[in-house]
Formats: sequence, C-alpha cells, structure tokens
Amino acid sequence: MDGAPSLDPGSPRVRFGAEMRRLREAAQLSQTAVASRLGCTQTQVCRLEKATRTPSKSDAERLDRLFSAADGVSFTRLYQRIIAQPGGPVWFRDWAEEIEPTALVLRSWDPLLVPGLLQTESYARQIFSQEPEITPEEVEERVQTRMQRQGILDRGKPFALRILIDEGVLRRKVGGTEVMNGQLGHLLEIAQRPTVSIQLVSPECLTGLMGAFMIAELSDGRPDAIHVDSSAEGQVTTDLDSVTAIWKRYEAIRLWAYPEHMSLKMIEDVRREWI
Repeated sequence: MDGAPSLDPGSPRVRFGAEMRRLREAAQLSQTAVASRLGCTQTQVCRLEKATRTPSKSDAERLDRLFSAADGVSFTRLYQRIIAQPGGPVWFRDWAEEIEPTALVLRSWDPLLVPGLLQTESYARQIFSQEPEITPEEVEERVQTRMQRQGILDRGKPFALRILIDEGVLRRKVGGTEVMNGQLGHLLEIAQRPTVSIQLVSPECLTGLMGAFMIAELSDGRPDAIHVDSSAEGQVTTDLDSVTAIWKRYEAIRLWAYPEHMSLKMIEDVRREWI
C-alpha cells in the first residue's frame, strides 16, 4: 500500500476535479493561471483536479465565478455534496487525505482515549456510538472510515509514529472487558513495529490537559502541520506560531513520559486486569 487514498470514480470530489480540469482546458488556462484566481498554488490546483485535495467553499465559489456555470456545472453544488458525505467531519479530511499519508513522522498526544490510528474496530465503535443523536448507520460509516484511515500504517514506505498516551487511558472503560483487553493487546502488537514508539505519560502531567493533538513532519521541505482537537471542531494548520506552540507543549509533555520498555510493561500489566 503506497498511502494514496482510494478514489471512487463516482464521488462528488472526483467529479469536482474532473469538471475543473475539463473547463480549465476548454478555456485554455494553465493550472498556474487558475491558481492565481483561486489564491492558492499550482500544486494545490493539481491536487484538486486529481481529487487528492478536498476543495474549500471559497474554491467552489471562485471556480463558479471563473467559469460562469459553463455547461450547467455548479462547483458550489458539488462542494455541498462533498461535505454532505458521511464518514467524518469535512475539516478533518485534508489531514486524513493529504497530510497523514505523506508524513515522514507523526507525533501525537492523547490524554483521554487511545489515538484513532491505533484503535481497534470494537473500541472505535463504542466511542462513536456515544455521540449525541447518532444513528447506527452513521456509527458504522465512521468506524469504517477510521479503519480505512489506518491503512497508512501498512503503506510500502513506513513513517515514524511517536505516540504519547496518558496512563489513565488504560483504565478508562470503553465497552466491556473484552473490548479493553483487545485494545491493549493491539497496542502491544503495534508497538513491536520498528517505526512505532508508544510511551505512557504520568497522570501528574498537567501540561497535557489542554487536549489532544498531532504533529506531522512532512516531506519535500513542506512546513510541519498540526491537528488540534476540540469538542466542537478541530483545527488543522501550518501556521508557524501555532505549530511552534504545539511543539513546545509536546516536548513539555514528553518530559513526563515513562521509558518505552516501562510503558509496554505497564500496558501488559493493565491488560491482565481486563479479563
């Protein structure tokens, strides 16, 4: 697996890209020319056309103005269909589809739950089922999306994964004992990979109580990106000040982390309690 997202030829995102390319070529415009009108880079236009980047509302509105609804195409309507698709919040898609699959190193901090990339299907299902007013169908859609996202762990060119988890997560009951036993067993299995490091953090670390986050070191000289969780809507950004602040917080939390061998022994010990 090379880490590239699987594209459905009939999806709104693929059609958005195909129509964008068709109309651009019909108007004899280069990707660079369209990029200047959208206020982005030529690379981002290329990704939109290849459907490896989720368009923004402003992208759609500017394209509608640029092509004046040629042939009845409405990029705004296609955008609305994209964000209406189930499986996760639209603000997270750029992270899951563009950033994670191209990362050289991913670092994460999780004070409350096992991080999504390392969750078992049963553990994830229990979490999603607690969402207010969620339907069983939506739960399954989100679970499958999460499992598909984990495919990057098996891509041909592995990346380094550095995981920090609050020690209390091991005893936070998600589902029954079987779910927890399986989840902790999965952590131990994943930790055997040479590119994965899992460390537990002392519950006395107050620095991490602000919330979960991830840091992605990217290839090709691109700036680091961060994903910061919140109860409403997360933030994905490469803003230097924001990234620097999260890096400092990560390093402060890491000072409270147990050595990896001790962390794995603690996971094994707590796993035996979930029987």
